[in-house]
Amino acid sequence: MIKVRRQEADLRIEMMPLIDVIFLILTFFLYAMVLMVRVDMVPVPMEEYASGEAPEQAPALGVVLRTDGTIHVGQNEVAMVDIESALRNAVDASPDTAIYLVLEEGSSDIDRGPLLTELWDRVRKAGIEIRLVGRPAPESGNVELPPVPTP
Repeated sequence: MIKVRRQEADLRIEMMPLIDVIFLILTFFLYAMVLMVRVDMVPVPMEEYASGEAPEQAPALGVVLRTDGTIHVGQNEVAMVDIESALRNAVDASPDTAIYLVLEEGSSDIDRGPLLTELWDRVRKAGIEIRLVGRPAPESGNVELPPVPTP
């Protein structure tokens, strides 16, 4: 019997299919990034309050603390020491004005924490009412409140 000697083929790793797969994955991720939707707000479920009322339309005024540390009441820039008088003038002109304290989005070199606390203190000192916003409870006679945990 004659032995036939076979020549063993050299093993090779084909690079073209690997490159095709990498480009396919890269294309998928690039396409997914293009279709990605940027979420500016996170939905927050509103709590139900037994003392809740339906909201009423009221004039609104925004007090904005900007990233550069300046404060704007409406469209006008106001110094911190003049905040109380500016808010008092707005409330005197329209007593049912709702005041919103707004912190401008963005990073800043200025630490706005102390400015925010001072601004909050001055708004409270001016006697501006700050309301808790929530969804009113259902119209049932007896509303059961959850038990308060004991420490």
